[in-house]
Amino acid sequence: MKTAVIVFPGSNCDRDMAVALETVTGRAPAMVWHRETELPEGTDFIALPGGFSYGDYLRSGAMAARSPILRAVAEAAERGVPVLGVCNGFQVLTEAQLLPGALMRNAGLNFVCRPVALKVENSQSLFTAAYGAGEEIHIPVAHHDGNYFADAATLDRIEGEGRVAFRYTDGVNGSARAIAGVLNDAGNVLGMMPHPERAIDRAHGGTDGLRLFEAALGVLA
Repeated sequence: MKTAVIVFPGSNCDRDMAVALETVTGRAPAMVWHRETELPEGTDFIALPGGFSYGDYLRSGAMAARSPILRAVAEAAERGVPVLGVCNGFQVLTEAQLLPGALMRNAGLNFVCRPVALKVENSQSLFTAAYGAGEEIHIPVAHHDGNYFADAATLDRIEGEGRVAFRYTDGVNGSARAIAGVLNDAGNVLGMMPHPERAIDRAHGGTDGLRLFEAALGVLA
């Protein structure tokens, strides 16, 4: 099992993500600098971590989405390799047009950092197969630009196609239809604002994020 974490200038959750992947697979992931043009041969799983890539200048994730490694990530996703983008990673995936929509400033214009309750909307994807449909889980958030936006037609389409993976159960950031996580049309790319890698150890407050990694990486084992 070969996993990779993409590291940008300003990433600050890359080590958290690496710990989560090593905890589940027993093998440390490759830490791939954004200026690389290729992923390690045989990469089975790619994670784009949270943080403030390029200091969130211009728009969150906009500059990172033009990094050389993103072409390789997009090609891997097209081949069916699972790609997980968390927080800033979600922003990068939307800016790279690997996922629909955009992430804007939180409705209250405040940085939000706390555990939040999520409803599992789709339990049939490779990322969510270890959860029950409609199950409530608790995952921490830490973001200033987590307000998910898409036009009404796009929202109707992704809802109708079952591509909303998670939904907030209360008002966290103003996201359209309380969307917290979105899948691509093939189901192998997931972007989400909450941080599952921060919910894998009971000593840190809970383990509801662990099942996401176990499901996604278990499918590949």
